[in-house]
Amino acid sequence: MKTSLNQQSINRHGHQGAVFVVVGMAVLWGLTPVNAIAASPNLADRVIEHRLANGLTVLMVERHQTPVVSINITFAVGGIHEQVGQTGIAHFYEHMAFKGTRTIGTKDYAKEKPILDELARVGTDLEQRQRDLAAKVGGATAEEQAAIAQLKKRFDELQAEAARYVVGNELALLYQRHGGVGFNASTGKDLTRYTISLPSNRLPLWAAIESDRMANPVLREFYKERGVVMEERRLRNEDSPTGLLFETFTSAAFRAHGYGIPTIGWGSDIMSLTPAETEAFFKTYYGPNRATIALVGDIHPKAVIELIEKTFGKIPAAPPVTVKMPVEPEQRGERRVEVEFDAEPSIVIGFHKPGLGHPDEPVFDVIDAILSDGLTSRLHRKLVQERRLAAAVHTDANHPGMRDPNLFIISATPLAPHTTAEVEAAIYEELERLKREPVSPKELERVINNLDADLVRALRSNSGLASQLAMYQAIAGDWRYILTSRDRVAAVTAADIQRVADRYFTKSNRTVGILVKKAGTRMAAVRSEEGLP
Repeated sequence: MKTSLNQQSINRHGHQGAVFVVVGMAVLWGLTPVNAIAASPNLADRVIEHRLANGLTVLMVERHQTPVVSINITFAVGGIHEQVGQTGIAHFYEHMAFKGTRTIGTKDYAKEKPILDELARVGTDLEQRQRDLAAKVGGATAEEQAAIAQLKKRFDELQAEAARYVVGNELALLYQRHGGVGFNASTGKDLTRYTISLPSNRLPLWAAIESDRMANPVLREFYKERGVVMEERRLRNEDSPTGLLFETFTSAAFRAHGYGIPTIGWGSDIMSLTPAETEAFFKTYYGPNRATIALVGDIHPKAVIELIEKTFGKIPAAPPVTVKMPVEPEQRGERRVEVEFDAEPSIVIGFHKPGLGHPDEPVFDVIDAILSDGLTSRLHRKLVQERRLAAAVHTDANHPGMRDPNLFIISATPLAPHTTAEVEAAIYEELERLKREPVSPKELERVINNLDADLVRALRSNSGLASQLAMYQAIAGDWRYILTSRDRVAAVTAADIQRVADRYFTKSNRTVGILVKKAGTRMAAVRSEEGLP
């Protein structure tokens, strides 16, 4: 399906789009990086799967057209695994995973470690005392103020001492020197992912680096990076009209499930995270038994298995964890929220829907494409081209995650002088049309063909296929889930679309978020220009 903006999946460069859900056509044909599709054997026969004793899953596909391999490491861990008071810890750990290990990113770990240990103790003690005093009635005594000043002095000294041992950005520079590209990571509600493409003869280097990173991460520059993440939150969520709208809207839509919490976390939680809590989260969730490594490209599976067994095979499995995720109660009435901001108005509308594996899932993928995939899609044609109500309109069939019941969302920006109310009414007209009029065979065929074409393009690259294999293994428990995706979409009928639209696109099941121009903004500007108070 088409790529759409997923506001809750954050990578090292910001928000990352939702991944393709329907991948069957390309997969069944066994796509190669070029157009030699017909000559390719079935991917079902080409994927080689290996499971290590510690639970790590390895998926491999040989493509020898170029001497390059793309690798995707996906952990079945994300924002929904966080505890109350520790929101954002999964995303924060992803940041810390780039800081190196006991052998990478340090000039002398034996000397660095005791400094980091003391820094963690002093920093945790200092921040706890500061919080206690902030809550104290009557303010701090002179003795308490002196104690905090002494802790702050020692904290600053330790920060400076620790900084002398840091080799900045050594992980990225190592890969760069050896021809690596696309070194990145992303954290979402369901998954955490690490990617790299590099010359196939550098696989031993990759295995050494990544097995070390999985086994021996070091939380260096902890407090500095925590500040970086907090600044990222301010930039993307608090000071961004779109980011703040989606955060407020999503939180209103979910009352119980973790999908309602922003992946980046709440500001107060981010600033109270400790090294001990972050390390405990890593040890609990980021074991090899929760990871899938997909390698696609110029590889020889037997040699790859031997290499991974020697490196990753030494890492012990993480302890078994049972995650009890709250079930989101049925919504019984429309929810509406407004966000005031000095920005142009916009609107987002969301309807609760089932998650991965539900029979209605492929129907939403088709509806998604009907409404906003390309210039001929219904919402674009009606709202943007014909009626000129909106400057842009988008839909997303899996917001903010895929695994559990989520939201089908529609977002739009009005075209002045039109209002969000006009755009909202026009959107509902198109949704009612889905209920009232069967989609024509011609339109349905066109949409499904476009979905297939999107997937052909998406899986033509090694990195695209590696991403899909690792994602579905982690999120669905079996990469073979993708083998029947096209069949499920192709089986969608006009009657299915009417049934699903009628069942889910209801007023009582929807949440509406509206970005409104902050009251008084324009008047303040006029007064300022005229020199008025």
